Amino acid sequence: ARPPGSALAGAMRAAGPLLLLLLLLLAGAMPRGAGSQQCHPAGPGAVPVLRFTDRHAEIRVPALHRVPSSLDPLYGLVRRCLDLIQQNPLPTELLRTALNDPGSVRTSQVLQYELGYVVCAAVALLFTVAVPVAGMCFCYCRSRRRCGGRLRAHRRSLGCRRRCLLACLSFTSLVILVSVTCAFVTSQRVKGQMEPGLGAVPSTLRTLRQHLASIPQGVQMVVDKFEVPRKQISSDLGGLSRSVGLSIHAQLQAMTYAALADLQDRAGDLQSSLHHLQIVHRTARALAAARAELEPALRERRRRVVALLDDPRCTSCASVLGRAQGLQLGADYAKVPSVEKVLKALAGLPRSDFAEMIRQGNGTFNSIPELAVERMAQVIQDLRADLARTAEKVQSIADGFPLPDYTRPASEALAEAEQRSRPYLREAERFERYRWIAGTVLCSIILLILACNVTGMALGAYGLSKREDPSDYECRGEAGAKFLLVGVGLAFLFSWLLILLVFATFLVGGNIQTLVCRNWVNQEIYKFIDTPGNLPPSMNLTRQLNLRRDSNLSSAYRECKSGAGLWEVLQLDSSYDLDEHLRTPQYTADFQKRLGDFTAELGAVRLLRSEGRQDLEAFARSGLDEVDYGRFQEEMKNPVVQTSLPGLARNLEGLQKMQRNSTVAGRLAAEARALRHMQNSTVQAQEALVAKLGESVQFLSRLAPHLKERVRRTLATTASVEARLPLQAQQILRQELGCFTRKELRYFTQYLNWVGQTLREDVASCQPLATALDNGRVILCDRIAEPWNAFWFSLGCCTFFLIPSIIFAVRLTKHFRPIRNRLM
Repeated sequence: ARPPGSALAGAMRAAGPLLLLLLLLLAGAMPRGAGSQQCHPAGPGAVPVLRFTDRHAEIRVPALHRVPSSLDPLYGLVRRCLDLIQQNPLPTELLRTALNDPGSVRTSQVLQYELGYVVCAAVALLFTVAVPVAGMCFCYCRSRRRCGGRLRAHRRSLGCRRRCLLACLSFTSLVILVSVTCAFVTSQRVKGQMEPGLGAVPSTLRTLRQHLASIPQGVQMVVDKFEVPRKQISSDLGGLSRSVGLSIHAQLQAMTYAALADLQDRAGDLQSSLHHLQIVHRTARALAAARAELEPALRERRRRVVALLDDPRCTSCASVLGRAQGLQLGADYAKVPSVEKVLKALAGLPRSDFAEMIRQGNGTFNSIPELAVERMAQVIQDLRADLARTAEKVQSIADGFPLPDYTRPASEALAEAEQRSRPYLREAERFERYRWIAGTVLCSIILLILACNVTGMALGAYGLSKREDPSDYECRGEAGAKFLLVGVGLAFLFSWLLILLVFATFLVGGNIQTLVCRNWVNQEIYKFIDTPGNLPPSMNLTRQLNLRRDSNLSSAYRECKSGAGLWEVLQLDSSYDLDEHLRTPQYTADFQKRLGDFTAELGAVRLLRSEGRQDLEAFARSGLDEVDYGRFQEEMKNPVVQTSLPGLARNLEGLQKMQRNSTVAGRLAAEARALRHMQNSTVQAQEALVAKLGESVQFLSRLAPHLKERVRRTLATTASVEARLPLQAQQILRQELGCFTRKELRYFTQYLNWVGQTLREDVASCQPLATALDNGRVILCDRIAEPWNAFWFSLGCCTFFLIPSIIFAVRLTKHFRPIRNRLM
């Protein structure tokens, strides 16, 4: 049976790699903590982006913009015409006088500024008088058969003249058709834009008041959204301690498991060395005793064999005699060094249970995550309390927000403007309805005139084609002439109404464009309002809107346009610096300090106790490396018996067959059997002991030269790991807490940046005021004034092109009637 030491050494050798593999698999199976990822904020998804709900979306002034249209070339042409008609800049002096002392406004000042419109008024007046007078003259001449009659004589040039008149009247009618179509379209567009545009004025003013009134609720809503980062931070705190513990475990496991595996190897070396030393000691003694027993038996056997081979009766035995004489013992294991001294030095080892020691060290190290949860429980609780106090500090943003007391004047001014605007808006709507009806009727009359022209030209041309003799009467030609004259009559009859409507809409729309829109775009109106003394005291907008003393409407508009907050443009008794209230450190100082000051002892990990260290030191001092293993190896090179007993036995059996003497043959066979028996019973047992001795010597000879260095390195590594584990654990703890702190501060920063952006751009933004002013310009100028001016311009084109239409129609009627005298 194998000795107990041998069994234990084998178990340790087998368990060493298995235990190391088990430790590594256990480390790989343990989940990695999120804390190990906190130190990589640049990594994708490392710090989630906080999502906040849409804020204050129901109270907004949507920005309006000029929509591109197919009529834009027409609008541009009208603007250039108006700029040519009215080249004067904004009449600052005239407006100041009109606003402060309306009774002192001189007519000459008004006429001087409106000189272009006065000229246009004179042209319109001349047209209004001249065209109806011309129409009455035409009627008188027609009654006398002097206008629109028949040609007196036929000439060859009449065909060319007729075609020229047809072309001119067709072109004129086409221009009038295009113009009246544009007039219809622009009139309808004015009607479609006027009602929502007028309705947008009180709606916008009301929205602005609601915006101002809802600021406290909006600010409170923004503050309440601190619940979003608070929940995220609270969730992170819930997994912080385990995450830190797992991170410490993950970063230190390679070093710790390597030290445990090294310690396991040295424990295995100790057990294996004890086992092999005992084998060497027992085997050497057994071999020495067996040699002493074998020596007399081998000597007696050699004497008998030599005597037999020397017998004269033995045929051919001289050839084997030499081998028989060499039959003597070989290796002498009494000469090998003794390992008894080493065994005495290792007596009683190991005194400690290395397997249990390693298991306990591994268990202590693997318990670091649970230990971190236990040691950090109190600081996590304190951090949650700090988070609750931070929520109270954030509430101070809403409590200290100063706007509600300072927006009241602006709200009252907006309410008053809304109330005063309603009667004017109703009047404008009523006037627009009358304009649309009149414009539609007159445009329809123009279409009727065009219909008369087209019908007259068609019937007249058809009648001419059917007439064989120019002096013959043709009813279709006569009907064409009458249709042309009906169109002429309608033009004379309604032209004065057309020019009156054109002038009325031109005077309103033109002044809106040149006096209001042009100066609104270049902000001359704002400069006029900002100049002291231009507005009466009752219209002091700076006071009514409660703007800063050093501010005016222009600067307030620019600030609001750039996204400033209301508190930045209003007159506040004490300054309110939003950036100061949104500084992150004032909300996170306690949080940072508590995490920065936190330290936790995660316990010492004992890999090697003192008795185990003493065992390894005694192992290194045992003298195992001082044994001369070369002597063992040299002696094992010698056989147990120098002459091979089986070979000699085979030689004797060969001689037996050659003998003629049966007695000699029988004795040779007996000696061969005796040699084989000695080989099988004694020599083979000693050879097995030699082989066993060789295995142990080979193991010890490989181990001995490196024993002290390996033990020294193992002890140093174990001591270093035990010393470094607490320090590195603290270092990793500080690193992980620092990473966690930076991560959570980014949540605070995201929230506070969102608060600032929301207050500036939405909840307490001044931008809706600038947007409302821009919307007013878009509605009045781009959506109402431009189609309005395009309407009178198109209708004016129709009106003025009626004059050549009348002339060409009257001249053409003569060509559709029969000629009085036919001259060649």
